Amino acid sequence: MFNVLGQPTRGHCDGVPRRNFLKAGSLGIAGLTLADLLRAEQLAGTGSSQKAIINIHLDGGPPQMDLIDPKLEAPSEYRGRFAPIPTTIPGFHVTELMPKVASIAHQMVFIRSLVGAANKHDAFQCQSGFDEKSLQSVGGRPAMGCVLNHLLASPRDHAPTFVDLMQGRPLVRNSARPGFLGPAYGPFRPDISKLFKRRLEDGMKIELARLGAGHSTKLTLIDGITVGRLDDRLSLLRGLDQTRRAVDHSGDMSAMDTFNQQAYRILTSGEFAAAMDLQNEDPAMLARYTPELKGKSKLSYTSEGPMAARKLLLARRLIEAGVRCVSVSISDFDTHAENNDRMSQLGPITDHALHALITDLSERGMLDDVTVVAWGEFGRTPKINPKGGRDHWPRVAMAIMAGGGLEGGQVLGATDRYAGEAIERPIHYQDVIATLYHQLGIDPAATVLQDPTGRPQFLVDEGRPIPELV
Repeated sequence: MFNVLGQPTRGHCDGVPRRNFLKAGSLGIAGLTLADLLRAEQLAGTGSSQKAIINIHLDGGPPQMDLIDPKLEAPSEYRGRFAPIPTTIPGFHVTELMPKVASIAHQMVFIRSLVGAANKHDAFQCQSGFDEKSLQSVGGRPAMGCVLNHLLASPRDHAPTFVDLMQGRPLVRNSARPGFLGPAYGPFRPDISKLFKRRLEDGMKIELARLGAGHSTKLTLIDGITVGRLDDRLSLLRGLDQTRRAVDHSGDMSAMDTFNQQAYRILTSGEFAAAMDLQNEDPAMLARYTPELKGKSKLSYTSEGPMAARKLLLARRLIEAGVRCVSVSISDFDTHAENNDRMSQLGPITDHALHALITDLSERGMLDDVTVVAWGEFGRTPKINPKGGRDHWPRVAMAIMAGGGLEGGQVLGATDRYAGEAIERPIHYQDVIATLYHQLGIDPAATVLQDPTGRPQFLVDEGRPIPELV
């Protein structure tokens, strides 16, 4: 075990004293090495080693008909109040809540026929393609980012392979869990609650407390070894910089095992800590990722509000720092009541955030290397309930994808006149996950993981990369 100690100080921007431990769990290296990945990417024709994923969970389950699948001909109790508007894809309409997405639709892929939802309020299917019961007897399936930790993490890394920034239900339900791979491959999970306030429902608070320290929102890698105590980012960087010089001078660095070297490099490089600090960002860029809401809308106490769009800026900064997979969430699409008023707020936030991210990545020359997906755990009922809300609807859901070399301007699948059933080109959650693996140069049908019983497990079992996209 290697410990770096810091002194308790005050000085956070919020004035709150901090005595937090920064933990790093063992990452290890098994399966593919970084060199293997580079060779795989070359053979697959997917390009540079900077291939990355930004996985956006629309927490609660977004109503497909109120965003990308409007049904103008449906009765009013089904279609809601949001009018369809044209996009840059001929003949394809989204609702008036998404004018910015409409303007760059030719760069995006819209899936209107997502099927296979487990009807569970978490993000596990969006993280793995599987429901939570799969392989439960041996620890459960691992999230995609945890698989990437297993396959791609290197002691030379200055940033974690997988960073989980999800809040709300995805955090409470530990949707980014490592499953049978074990806690050594868990996510790097910084505490972003000071930046993005997401109030948990009372039941969620109890559930989160019951699940224990492994669900802490401090800057941790689950069940890891203590690398340092931090009070604020500046004191962390100063302390680690001094220790780095001392360790390098003594030669002890070469004596550390693979994991300690990796954890130490991540924490001493400063790149990750700098990427997490939005105070260093250009004010113009912050403004670009901050929507101004207009008209009638309702801010639920479980929503982060307009600032949620900045999570995607944070994700982009982490990718630039070397992270290969970032998971974020936008809350709260669980609109059992007042769907129209709440979507009048959530729709424009999501619209603004996606537009800002896609155009930003494009301008920086990153869009071909970074695959973006935005989706939820299920869709919502075609018919509006007596409370003016839409309830859970696992029969069909939606997804939006962009970047990574995907051919944009495509609309995949179709639903019936109520947006309640997939009637054309059903696409499973596992198909999307398989596509994401493919974009990283990893063959999901050939790559296997060994579970605790010694049995090989494929990354997906029934999913295949979506042929129209790859």
